[in-house]
Amino acid sequence: MLHSTRGIVLRSVKYGDTSLIVSMYTELFGIQSYIVNGVRSEKKGGTKAGMFQPAAILDMVVYHQDQRNLHRIKEYKWGYVYREVYAGVIKNTLVLYMMEMLQKCLKQPESNPDLYAFIESSLLRLDGADDLTAANYALHFTLALATYLGFRIGGRYSPQTPVLDLQEGVFTSDRPAHVYSLEGYLAEVTDLLMEARTMDDLGAIRLNRELRRNLLQAYQLFYALHVPDFGSLRSLPVLQDILG
Repeated sequence: MLHSTRGIVLRSVKYGDTSLIVSMYTELFGIQSYIVNGVRSEKKGGTKAGMFQPAAILDMVVYHQDQRNLHRIKEYKWGYVYREVYAGVIKNTLVLYMMEMLQKCLKQPESNPDLYAFIESSLLRLDGADDLTAANYALHFTLALATYLGFRIGGRYSPQTPVLDLQEGVFTSDRPAHVYSLEGYLAEVTDLLMEARTMDDLGAIRLNRELRRNLLQAYQLFYALHVPDFGSLRSLPVLQDILG
């Protein structure tokens, strides 16, 4: 029943007077829920609830039984201590957006070590990024995450394929019959964001507030077309304002 795993906090809610119910994406078991008792009590020198804020990376020893929906954590400690993610408004808003994206997309408790590694490395890269690069990071993360979820955008932007069909998830030569598409610079910059391999590549993509706003809105639509019951993101309007 006891297993050692790393986990990333997606969301936590208060339970009772001193406890939390925490949704986490774990390296061993995928998305899981844990009850953590006593972390909001200050009787023993201060609350530990801060260790369960969104995007926290923890090393844990957990009790796990496949037939249960709610598990317990025996031991936990920081797996990584952020330098900047919780210190600035931009990065803090970004991780709230990223964690909400994951909650919307990850419904089944399935192990996916590659996806876990991608999420953790994305958070570490964001922590070390400058504000200009961070401003483009939500766009890049959203497009990259789709690859791990099985609906990566296909093809490349070119003069011969200048239209991005969001419903089919592919760059194409002709404007589709439906309205779910991007063209012009919005399609071109989507290709640039997808192809960015380093943080320098990402920081070199120049976008203004209106372009980021339109792209984030389009990518939310892209996910809604491919993820059942995706709906809309509560964090998106805040992110759009902050990135302005």
